[in-house]
Amino acid sequence: MDTQIIITISGFALAGYLLGSISTAIITCKLMGLPDPRTDGSKNPGATNVLRLGGKKAAAITLAGDMLKGLLPAMVATLMDMPHGVVAAAGLAAFLGHLFPVFYGFQGGKGVATMLGVLLGIQWMVGAATIGVWLVMAFVFKVSSLSALTAALLAPVITYYIVGSKFMAFIVAIMTTLLFWRHRSNIANLLSGKESKIKAKG
Repeated sequence: MDTQIIITISGFALAGYLLGSISTAIITCKLMGLPDPRTDGSKNPGATNVLRLGGKKAAAITLAGDMLKGLLPAMVATLMDMPHGVVAAAGLAAFLGHLFPVFYGFQGGKGVATMLGVLLGIQWMVGAATIGVWLVMAFVFKVSSLSALTAALLAPVITYYIVGSKFMAFIVAIMTTLLFWRHRSNIANLLSGKESKIKAKG
């Protein structure tokens, strides 16, 4: 690997991580006068918790922002016709930024929306198919975590089928693993039948 590609990967990864570290949930709640999502509700700075705390508008803003910060780094790298390694570094770094944000003591969200954004940036059909899985599961079961876990589990397969790259599917599998790890309490609740349904405040 030559010096230029190392510099390129490092630059995209740094930009992706810093963008991913911006918490849309915290900023949205602060601007709209809502409780801090890190200390209220499920204590997770993500769209589902913001939905419970502030309703659909606040949740929609949070969801869009979290997806955008995953989408932009991967999409820019893709549009610039960068190698898969650069695209993967940009997307994975944005995802890691959301999970472990440097601006918030490395205590971030669970990564669902940001991962979906990364998948859209890698290849829009990958993102669309994964979002489709989430929507079907959410409509049928109305449990956010179950929808997210199912979509994430299928994401590496979808990526490989559409993109045809084992490397890119492996990078997506890393995100899936981390997402499952961040949802370990939700998995325990699902197994015990205690996981809450999707419900907006008011």
